[in-house]
Amino acid sequence: MARWDAPGEPVPASEALAAPHSPARVGDAWGPAWGTTWFRLRGQVPRDWAGRTVEALVDLGFNDANPGFQAEGLVRRPDGSIVKGLNPRNAWIPVAGSARGGEDVALHVEAAANPVILGHPPFRPTDRGSGRGPEDEPLYRLARADLAVFEDQVWELVLDLEVAGGLMRELDTGDPRRWELLRAIERTLDTLDLQNVPATAADARRHLAPALESPASASAHRLSAVGHAHIDSAWLWPVRETVRKVVRTSANVVSLAEEHPGFVFAMSQAQQWVWLKEHEPELFSRVTEAARRGRFVPVGGMWVESDTNMPGAEALARQFSFGKRFFRDELGVDTQEVWLPDSFGYSAALPQLVRLSGSRWFLTQKISWSQTNAFPHHTFWWEGLDGTRVFTHFPPVDTYNAELTGAELAHASRTFRDKGGSSHSLVPFGHGDGGGGPTREMLGRARRLSDLEGSPRVRIEHPENFFARACAEYPQAPVWWGELYLEFHRGTYTSQAATKQGNRRCEHLLREAELWAATAAVRTGAAYPYEQLEGLWHTVLLNQFHDILPGSSIAWVHREAAQSYARAAHELTELIETAQHTLARDSAGPQEDGEAVFNACPHPREGVPALGALPVDQTRPSVPVPVTGTGDGFVLDNGLLRAHVDRNGLLTSVTDLVEGREALAPGQAGNLLQLHQDLPNQWDAWDVDHFYRNTVTDLTEADSVEAVHEADGAGAVRVLRSFGSSHLSQTLTLEAGARRLDVETTVAWHEREKLLKTAFPLDVRAHASSSEIQFGHVERPTHTNTTWDAAKFEICAHRWVHVAEPGYGLAVLNDSTYGHDVTRDVRTDGGTTTTVRLSLLRAPRFPDPDTDQGQHRFRYALAPGAGIEDAVREGYRLNLPQRRTAGGAVEPLVSVDDPGVIVESVKLADDRSGDVVVRLYEARGGRASATARAHLPVSGIEAVNLLEEPYDEAPHLDVDLPGGPGGAEGGAAVFALRPFQILTLRLRR
Repeated sequence: MARWDAPGEPVPASEALAAPHSPARVGDAWGPAWGTTWFRLRGQVPRDWAGRTVEALVDLGFNDANPGFQAEGLVRRPDGSIVKGLNPRNAWIPVAGSARGGEDVALHVEAAANPVILGHPPFRPTDRGSGRGPEDEPLYRLARADLAVFEDQVWELVLDLEVAGGLMRELDTGDPRRWELLRAIERTLDTLDLQNVPATAADARRHLAPALESPASASAHRLSAVGHAHIDSAWLWPVRETVRKVVRTSANVVSLAEEHPGFVFAMSQAQQWVWLKEHEPELFSRVTEAARRGRFVPVGGMWVESDTNMPGAEALARQFSFGKRFFRDELGVDTQEVWLPDSFGYSAALPQLVRLSGSRWFLTQKISWSQTNAFPHHTFWWEGLDGTRVFTHFPPVDTYNAELTGAELAHASRTFRDKGGSSHSLVPFGHGDGGGGPTREMLGRARRLSDLEGSPRVRIEHPENFFARACAEYPQAPVWWGELYLEFHRGTYTSQAATKQGNRRCEHLLREAELWAATAAVRTGAAYPYEQLEGLWHTVLLNQFHDILPGSSIAWVHREAAQSYARAAHELTELIETAQHTLARDSAGPQEDGEAVFNACPHPREGVPALGALPVDQTRPSVPVPVTGTGDGFVLDNGLLRAHVDRNGLLTSVTDLVEGREALAPGQAGNLLQLHQDLPNQWDAWDVDHFYRNTVTDLTEADSVEAVHEADGAGAVRVLRSFGSSHLSQTLTLEAGARRLDVETTVAWHEREKLLKTAFPLDVRAHASSSEIQFGHVERPTHTNTTWDAAKFEICAHRWVHVAEPGYGLAVLNDSTYGHDVTRDVRTDGGTTTTVRLSLLRAPRFPDPDTDQGQHRFRYALAPGAGIEDAVREGYRLNLPQRRTAGGAVEPLVSVDDPGVIVESVKLADDRSGDVVVRLYEARGGRASATARAHLPVSGIEAVNLLEEPYDEAPHLDVDLPGGPGGAEGGAAVFALRPFQILTLRLRR
């Protein structure tokens, strides 16, 4: 044995194999946290093992308590080709199926010293998630490196006993079958000679065989078993380690598939397939060949298994378009099932996006984690906010890492909630997150459980086969309407604020970059940056993985996410400025030397058309907003709103002068910062537990309050506060012509295990709140009539939350916040106070002990008198600031005549045809009839799906092409939309 310790980050195999190795032996310590050690193993098969099956057994110092989350290895031959992975419960390496005896053995093991972050006891703060540990603190010791004979009859006997014993324990003591199995096990063990197990194993198995050959009953539950290895694209390890986890697991799986013809394995996340292709092309070739044979199955149709609460509308659509297109182009597979077993709740926008991507089915398991209410179905139709339904399955085995044990299968059969209507469920089996995937032992159990009395029937098969059969068997399955809210992990809407802000900012920069680059390409012939935009989308989509964007990863992951967001924002800003300069120069007349204002919002703004530009001198001029000092503070008044800020910096009144109505509840202050203890029972970064509300400190003391003058004439008041170890600055701003009051906050945050919220107690009787989600909004109760209502004590919203009573509403807007809570109370005067709070910052200590420490900046706003349409408009405006550059007017590529029909994106088609693609949606929640007008030469307009292709269910368009389809200037499409319907138009050029 010999070893080479890589001095830094992992290196290519060719470099490591050529590196100078030093002697090593079993018992040697190796591996600082995140280090890599290469072990070279050489030996010789004993001659008296001729004809026997020989394997190597290598234990890197594994802890069997966790199949993943610790040390792992990848085995290579001297030429660098991959053999398989090494994992705690999969530590064997094939040497010879039938040894000659005397042959040499040479293997190389790339051993990864991944530290155990989630240890025992769990959730202890650790700095091991920050990066490579000290060299003098190795984490592991090489425990074993042997050649051994594989005794197949002993192995088979162990599985016989496991299956029979596992089944026996799950049967009732009054069931004769339990006793039949127990007695058969006793006879088997009595036959076995413990001093010579290999010689007596076959005979012992004969005593158990009759009990294992008894067939299952006709009514037995049927389980479709699908090989699976859920690999988080980052979590308690950095992205670079995920790449290696994917390689190790894929090597295991493709080897298993080559040895076991009936084995089927499902792998989601196109990003992980891309990593495999880029880093190990030879292994990728083996995998793609297995995929063509239906053995290594791509599923999910998404770029990553993303969070679905926080990604923006267009981003969630691109998860599907990029994922589906990769699988189709690279593998020739059109995935039909969306596979999201582990995300933290599911947006009501998903069913429509699933169908628009060309998929038909949806699978998750995570809702079984809900703490309060048990979900009433395992198989059902899920109806989204627009009315689209998708056939959905929750595996009743309640895990996506099953081992096909008796306990698991009995649990699946016993708890299945759709008995009588359906007899089928799915079980994903295999060790995930670096555990190496399915094992040969699991396949052995599946074979024995295919038709066994007392057990569900198990059949390994393609997930598409399961869904087709289950859907045909249960077409009248019950319907669940709306979001699939996870009653758990509510803190993920707030943890790691910088990651969330990076996501929100880059999503809107991508909108701008595509819009202006497409406009420049059409108007001036400028080159459209297809590849650059695609790469930037990949960055944002990867960071939307369900442990990155939710803020539940180690510090290393969020540090890299921040860096990638910064790079993306820089590139996108350059793309935007380049396109705008090109457009402005092209549109400017010979005498024009002024500035143009660009408006990327879907609504006109200060005279600038939506999606276009106008010279500054043609826009609506701004008027200074006075700030008047009073004896107890300041007053901001623009003729539409009047805001009183007291000497403590609190909003004591916000009057809607248009409606003559006070927005704030009597005697209560708005923009009230509140500090809570935040010590969840477990899952620190993930959870906000309801009892956090039991303790609160209102931050009512100000260090200073002063009037300030903004460059654009807006009236503003600046407030400085200190609390604990932190301090903040807030600027409350009222612009001319605005019916919203903006609050910009800069915080130096140094609290620990605290939650910072800001409250707006509003004088409105709202039974429900409306929260923006992708392509629409959802209503959630503000009361706690039922346990389902009470469980939603923390909710996710995108750019706005709206509350209203008949005739009047208000919106609370934000530029990077997702966590909110909305409550109501009846005052002694009989009025109702509806309080909207934004969750601004948290400070959990696991898995990143320094979560959110440091500087933060965010904006939010109060918009009195706002309806839903106003909330939508102001949400875009807060997140899409106007830009200026030298030049003239730019006509939009497209316009829509209904302000409730929103243009979500404008881009050039992915197939590089030069066609323009416009995505729209109905935003008010009602029906709409609208006309989309193209302001460019088009030869046709058609409705397409997320892959920008025609589809059968496309809505009808009445298309008008002036002068016929010959490419005349302009063209229009008239259409009708149902509430929240998405429509993607392709303008053919």
